[in-house]
Amino acid sequence: MKGSPQYAVFDAYGTLLDVHSAIARHAGRVGPAAAAVSALWRQKQLEASWVLSAAGDYEDFWAVTERALDFALATQGIADPSLRLDLLEAYRSLDAYRDAAPMLAALRGRGFGCGVLSNGEPGMLAAGVASAGLEPLLDVVLSAHVLRRYKPNAGVYRLATEHFDAQPHEVAFVSSNAWDAYGAARFGFRAFWINRAGAPVEYWLDRLATILPDLAALPEALGA
Repeated sequence: MKGSPQYAVFDAYGTLLDVHSAIARHAGRVGPAAAAVSALWRQKQLEASWVLSAAGDYEDFWAVTERALDFALATQGIADPSLRLDLLEAYRSLDAYRDAAPMLAALRGRGFGCGVLSNGEPGMLAAGVASAGLEPLLDVVLSAHVLRRYKPNAGVYRLATEHFDAQPHEVAFVSSNAWDAYGAARFGFRAFWINRAGAPVEYWLDRLATILPDLAALPEALGA
Protein backbone atom coordinates (compact mmCIF):
# COMPACT_ATOMS: atom_id res chain seq x y z
CA MET A 1 0.00 0.00 0.00
CA LYS A 2 1.31 3.42 -0.94
CA GLY A 3 2.07 5.58 2.09
CA SER A 4 -0.29 6.40 4.91
CA PRO A 5 -3.25 8.74 4.42
CA GLN A 6 -2.69 12.35 5.40
CA TYR A 7 -6.31 13.41 5.04
CA ALA A 8 -9.57 12.01 6.36
CA VAL A 9 -12.70 12.84 4.38
CA PHE A 10 -16.15 11.92 5.61
CA ASP A 11 -19.59 11.43 4.21
CA ALA A 12 -22.01 13.56 6.22
CA TYR A 13 -25.49 12.02 6.30
CA GLY A 14 -25.54 8.72 8.11
CA THR A 15 -21.81 8.87 8.88
CA LEU A 16 -21.24 11.98 10.99
CA LEU A 17 -24.89 13.06 11.23
CA ASP A 18 -27.67 10.74 12.38
CA VAL A 19 -30.32 10.90 9.66
CA HIS A 20 -32.88 9.26 11.92
CA SER A 21 -32.62 11.92 14.62
CA ALA A 22 -35.08 14.18 12.77
CA ILE A 23 -37.95 11.71 13.12
CA ALA A 24 -36.80 10.77 16.63
CA ARG A 25 -37.37 14.34 17.83
CA HIS A 26 -41.00 14.20 16.70
CA ALA A 27 -41.71 10.49 17.12
CA GLY A 28 -44.71 11.12 19.33
CA ARG A 29 -46.38 13.25 16.68
CA VAL A 30 -45.54 10.83 13.87
CA GLY A 31 -46.96 7.97 15.87
CA PRO A 32 -46.44 4.19 15.64
CA ALA A 33 -45.14 4.50 12.07
CA ALA A 34 -42.20 6.70 13.10
CA ALA A 35 -39.49 4.11 12.43
CA ALA A 36 -41.06 3.13 9.11
CA VAL A 37 -41.34 6.76 8.01
CA SER A 38 -37.71 7.43 8.91
CA ALA A 39 -36.45 4.37 7.05
CA LEU A 40 -38.52 5.11 3.94
CA TRP A 41 -37.53 8.78 3.99
CA ARG A 42 -33.87 7.78 3.85
CA GLN A 43 -34.47 5.04 1.28
CA LYS A 44 -36.30 7.34 -1.13
CA GLN A 45 -33.79 10.15 -0.63
CA LEU A 46 -30.91 7.91 -1.69
CA GLU A 47 -32.91 6.20 -4.40
CA ALA A 48 -33.73 9.54 -6.01
CA SER A 49 -30.06 10.55 -6.12
CA TRP A 50 -29.19 7.29 -7.89
CA VAL A 51 -32.06 7.56 -10.39
CA LEU A 52 -31.25 11.18 -11.22
CA SER A 53 -27.58 10.33 -11.73
CA ALA A 54 -28.35 7.32 -13.91
CA ALA A 55 -30.71 9.43 -16.02
CA GLY A 56 -28.19 12.25 -16.39
CA ASP A 57 -30.51 14.62 -14.54
CA TYR A 58 -30.12 16.65 -11.35
CA GLU A 59 -32.19 18.11 -8.53
CA ASP A 60 -30.44 19.43 -5.47
CA PHE A 61 -30.32 17.24 -2.39
CA TRP A 62 -32.57 19.45 -0.29
CA ALA A 63 -35.34 19.20 -2.90
CA VAL A 64 -34.74 15.45 -3.04
CA THR A 65 -35.00 15.30 0.75
CA GLU A 66 -38.32 17.16 0.71
CA ARG A 67 -39.80 14.90 -1.96
CA ALA A 68 -38.64 11.79 -0.11
CA LEU A 69 -40.29 12.95 3.10
CA ASP A 70 -43.54 13.69 1.27
CA PHE A 71 -43.53 10.17 -0.15
CA ALA A 72 -42.80 8.59 3.23
CA LEU A 73 -45.55 10.53 4.98
CA ALA A 74 -48.07 9.85 2.23
CA THR A 75 -47.28 6.13 2.36
CA GLN A 76 -48.36 6.13 6.00
CA GLY A 77 -51.38 8.35 5.37
CA ILE A 78 -49.94 11.23 7.38
CA ALA A 79 -51.12 14.66 6.19
CA ASP A 80 -49.92 17.27 8.66
CA PRO A 81 -48.29 20.37 7.09
CA SER A 82 -47.00 21.60 10.45
CA LEU A 83 -45.34 18.27 11.21
CA ARG A 84 -43.82 18.20 7.74
CA LEU A 85 -42.22 21.61 8.27
CA ASP A 86 -40.92 20.63 11.69
CA LEU A 87 -39.38 17.44 10.34
CA LEU A 88 -37.62 19.32 7.57
CA GLU A 89 -36.33 21.88 10.06
CA ALA A 90 -35.07 19.03 12.23
CA TYR A 91 -33.25 17.58 9.22
CA ARG A 92 -31.31 20.81 8.87
CA SER A 93 -30.02 20.36 12.43
CA LEU A 94 -29.45 16.63 12.76
CA ASP A 95 -27.67 15.24 15.80
CA ALA A 96 -24.06 14.21 15.35
CA TYR A 97 -23.18 10.67 16.38
CA ARG A 98 -21.59 10.76 19.82
CA ASP A 99 -18.30 9.42 18.53
CA ALA A 100 -18.00 11.98 15.69
CA ALA A 101 -16.53 14.98 17.51
CA PRO A 102 -14.02 13.04 19.68
CA MET A 103 -12.83 11.14 16.61
CA LEU A 104 -12.36 14.32 14.55
CA ALA A 105 -10.53 15.99 17.43
CA ALA A 106 -8.21 12.99 17.74
CA LEU A 107 -7.37 13.00 14.03
CA ARG A 108 -6.80 16.75 13.88
CA GLY A 109 -4.61 16.52 16.96
CA ARG A 110 -2.41 14.09 15.07
CA GLY A 111 -2.06 16.30 12.02
CA PHE A 112 -4.75 14.94 9.73
CA GLY A 113 -6.59 17.32 7.45
CA CYS A 114 -10.29 16.60 7.91
CA GLY A 115 -13.18 17.37 5.63
CA VAL A 116 -16.66 16.43 4.55
CA LEU A 117 -17.58 15.35 1.02
CA SER A 118 -21.33 15.02 0.70
CA ASN A 119 -24.17 14.88 -1.77
CA GLY A 120 -25.87 17.46 0.43
CA GLU A 121 -26.76 20.89 -0.91
CA PRO A 122 -24.35 23.55 0.49
CA GLY A 123 -26.92 25.33 2.64
CA MET A 124 -28.16 22.20 4.35
CA LEU A 125 -24.60 20.99 4.87
CA ALA A 126 -23.47 24.25 6.43
CA ALA A 127 -26.46 24.25 8.76
CA GLY A 128 -25.94 20.62 9.66
CA VAL A 129 -22.26 20.70 10.58
CA ALA A 130 -22.70 23.98 12.47
CA SER A 131 -25.68 22.86 14.54
CA ALA A 132 -23.96 19.56 15.32
CA GLY A 133 -20.89 21.42 16.61
CA LEU A 134 -18.56 19.87 14.04
CA GLU A 135 -17.65 22.97 12.04
CA PRO A 136 -14.55 23.87 14.12
CA LEU A 137 -13.20 20.34 13.63
CA LEU A 138 -13.36 20.40 9.82
CA ASP A 139 -11.01 22.05 7.35
CA VAL A 140 -13.54 22.01 4.55
CA VAL A 141 -17.10 20.98 3.70
CA LEU A 142 -17.37 19.96 0.04
CA SER A 143 -20.66 19.50 -1.79
CA ALA A 144 -21.45 17.52 -4.93
CA HIS A 145 -23.80 20.36 -5.83
CA VAL A 146 -21.04 22.28 -7.63
CA LEU A 147 -20.90 19.47 -10.18
CA ARG A 148 -24.67 18.88 -10.35
CA ARG A 149 -24.11 15.16 -9.98
CA TYR A 150 -23.99 12.73 -7.08
CA LYS A 151 -21.66 10.18 -5.57
CA PRO A 152 -20.58 7.59 -6.49
CA ASN A 153 -19.62 9.56 -9.63
CA ALA A 154 -15.81 9.73 -9.69
CA GLY A 155 -15.87 13.47 -10.32
CA VAL A 156 -17.42 14.05 -6.91
CA TYR A 157 -14.64 12.17 -5.12
CA ARG A 158 -12.13 14.18 -7.14
CA LEU A 159 -13.32 17.32 -5.36
CA ALA A 160 -11.46 16.09 -2.26
CA THR A 161 -8.17 15.38 -4.00
CA GLU A 162 -8.32 18.74 -5.76
CA HIS A 163 -9.02 20.62 -2.55
CA PHE A 164 -6.21 18.98 -0.59
CA ASP A 165 -3.89 18.77 -3.62
CA ALA A 166 -3.51 15.10 -2.82
CA GLN A 167 -3.31 11.78 -4.57
CA PRO A 168 -6.23 9.41 -3.95
CA HIS A 169 -4.12 7.03 -1.85
CA GLU A 170 -3.32 9.90 0.51
CA VAL A 171 -7.01 10.22 1.45
CA ALA A 172 -8.92 8.04 3.88
CA PHE A 173 -12.58 8.20 2.91
CA VAL A 174 -15.08 7.24 5.58
CA SER A 175 -18.75 6.42 5.01
CA SER A 176 -21.50 4.42 6.67
CA ASN A 177 -23.05 3.88 3.23
CA ALA A 178 -21.70 0.73 1.61
CA TRP A 179 -22.29 2.01 -1.94
CA ASP A 180 -20.35 5.19 -1.07
CA ALA A 181 -17.42 3.28 0.41
CA TYR A 182 -17.36 1.17 -2.75
CA GLY A 183 -17.30 4.26 -4.97
CA ALA A 184 -14.51 5.76 -2.90
CA ALA A 185 -12.46 2.57 -3.09
CA ARG A 186 -12.92 2.41 -6.85
CA PHE A 187 -11.70 6.00 -7.10
CA GLY A 188 -8.52 5.02 -5.27
CA PHE A 189 -9.17 6.31 -1.77
CA ARG A 190 -8.34 4.16 1.23
CA ALA A 191 -11.97 3.39 2.05
CA PHE A 192 -13.47 2.79 5.49
CA TRP A 193 -17.00 1.46 5.87
CA ILE A 194 -18.62 2.27 9.22
CA ASN A 195 -20.96 -0.69 9.67
CA ARG A 196 -22.80 0.33 12.83
CA ALA A 197 -25.67 -2.07 12.26
CA GLY A 198 -23.48 -5.10 11.65
CA ALA A 199 -25.05 -5.51 8.20
CA PRO A 200 -23.89 -8.24 5.82
CA VAL A 201 -20.95 -7.22 3.66
CA GLU A 202 -21.83 -5.98 0.18
CA TYR A 203 -20.04 -4.45 -2.80
CA TRP A 204 -16.95 -6.57 -2.05
CA LEU A 205 -16.07 -4.27 0.85
CA ASP A 206 -14.41 -7.11 2.71
CA ARG A 207 -11.70 -6.81 0.04
CA LEU A 208 -11.93 -3.15 -0.93
CA ALA A 209 -12.34 -1.38 2.40
CA THR A 210 -11.58 -1.49 6.09
CA ILE A 211 -14.77 -2.30 7.97
CA LEU A 212 -15.23 -0.69 11.39
CA PRO A 213 -18.13 -0.86 13.88
CA ASP A 214 -18.12 2.86 14.66
CA LEU A 215 -16.17 6.10 14.24
CA ALA A 216 -14.36 5.64 17.55
CA ALA A 217 -12.33 2.85 15.98
CA LEU A 218 -11.04 5.03 13.14
CA PRO A 219 -8.03 6.76 14.77
CA GLU A 220 -6.49 3.44 15.75
CA ALA A 221 -7.21 2.01 12.29
CA LEU A 222 -5.34 4.95 10.78
CA GLY A 223 -2.50 4.56 13.23
CA ALA A 224 -3.32 7.96 14.69
